[in-house]
Amino acid sequence: MKHVGKMKNNSARIAVAYRTLPGDSASALVIGTSGLPDAYHDSLMALIESDAGQQANELADVLATRRFPDGGVMLQWLHAGGHLKKVPTTLVLMTPNNQSLIPLNELNQVIAEQKGVTVDELAVTEDGKPATKKELAAAKKNKEEIIVTSEVEENVSSKEMTPTEMRSRADKLFKEAQALRKQADAVDPPKSKKKEAVVVDIE
Repeated sequence: MKHVGKMKNNSARIAVAYRTLPGDSASALVIGTSGLPDAYHDSLMALIESDAGQQANELADVLATRRFPDGGVMLQWLHAGGHLKKVPTTLVLMTPNNQSLIPLNELNQVIAEQKGVTVDELAVTEDGKPATKKELAAAKKNKEEIIVTSEVEENVSSKEMTPTEMRSRADKLFKEAQALRKQADAVDPPKSKKKEAVVVDIE
């Protein structure tokens, strides 16, 4: 099954949002599935297993257009909650089936060779064609905020923040959430008349 794997160092189960990052092909952006609440974990796995999930070149592409049970856009919710982590592709083992394991860096090399591009050029357009330099620049711009914030969250998680730092971080996350919602609404415009049923998971 596409987009799923585990960490080589501790066997933690993960879903791979981005197999490579623009300008950093040796890193990927992953989601630790075991740390998600049950309802969110089940929704994420159901999406991954769906036709849309398996047909998506990058899992993040479909996460940006689908919602969790509470109505939140999946990619936005995962990003805001600090569930997106940047890791070396050499530490990710993909599990296409119960019998096979393949390091993500080797899988990326195979995919790049099939497409006739280098691993550094592996970012692709939605139609699956190799991206031009212009498209690579656009992809880097679109992903940059998510990637940078994921790195920042890891760095600050181990130390106590001052109230000023907390406010600054909250402002940054709010702006990023607005940007992600705008992108999601552009792909999947919200219905103006029909109200979508919202299920809230209360712990």
